[in-house]
Amino acid sequence: MRAALAGLGAIGLSGCVVAIGDSGPDRAEAVPVPPPPAPMVCNAAAAQGHIGHSATQGMGTAILKDAGARLLRWGPPGGAWTKDYREDRVNVSYDGNMKITEITCG
Repeated sequence: MRAALAGLGAIGLSGCVVAIGDSGPDRAEAVPVPPPPAPMVCNAAAAQGHIGHSATQGMGTAILKDAGARLLRWGPPGGAWTKDYREDRVNVSYDGNMKITEITCG
């Protein structure tokens, strides 16, 4: 029984071998790996000029660009925030009139 299971495992793994290029079955060429993306760190000070504006998708896009952040998190009135901190995220709070009241990082 064990031999049968071991044989099935070997058969399943045999499909995992991949040849790259025309180097032959016993050689593989290195594939260049792109560098990681540049870190995006939020700078809320650069986006403070948007406070008082309407909370819209277009305004969110502008805030992301100005703050240099990768992610945007909207905070509705009375909404709860998680405590996790992300240096690449900008937080935008707005009031019941859909006006932006605060812009922070995290």
